[in-house]
This record gives sequence, C-alpha cells and structure tokens, in this order.
Amino acid sequence: MTLSGVQVYLASGPVNFRRGPDSLLSLMRDEGRDPFSRALYVFRTKRAGRVKIGWWDGSGLCLFAKRLEKSPFRWPRTGPVRGRLNHARLMALLDGLDRKRMRPVPVKTPVFAG
Repeated sequence: MTLSGVQVYLASGPVNFRRGPDSLLSLMRDEGRDPFSRALYVFRTKRAGRVKIGWWDGSGLCLFAKRLEKSPFRWPRTGPVRGRLNHARLMALLDGLDRKRMRPVPVKTPVFAG
C-alpha cells in the first residue's frame, strides 16, 4: 500500500478499543470528517500501547491493529482537536520510534547545470 497523497488523521485522545471499525470511524464522522474519503484514521489506547487504523479502501472498511511488546508508542501531543500526520511520521509512530529524536535532513534545491 502506498501512502502518497493519503491524508492521515490522528485522534487527540485515547479511545476504548472494544469499539469496532464502524464505531471508530463514526467518531471521525462526528468530528466532521468523511469516513469514506480513503483517509487513514489513527486511534490509540489510554496507555498508548496499542494503535488501530481504520480506513475505507473503496470496497470495504479496513482495520489495522498493532501492539508494541516492550514500550508504548511515542504519541505526538495534539490539542483538543484531532491532528494530522504525514506518512514519514506515521511510519515512525508504527515502528515505535521517538519523533523527538528524529531530525529532518536539509535538502538543497538542485541547480540545473546546462
């Protein structure tokens, strides 16, 4: 699955994981988001040890779940509204990496020599 151009929305607070995919995406609908927009909606538990991602793939509702064995996910701080992530930060989150220790590499604009 490629994430190019896909919106990733992050829940601001913990969610009860006894909820199913329909119930989780209804939370996003209640926030004014379109659950059928093919965006990814990321949810976490109170202790941040588990993550669920729900999305509509065009033919049905999908649910991805991940649990880290030895540490919680390094969840970014968000305000009272739900936030957004880019693909690199989502992959870092799912890998259990600490985003505070990650630094972007400065990239210079190439110059055409010709």
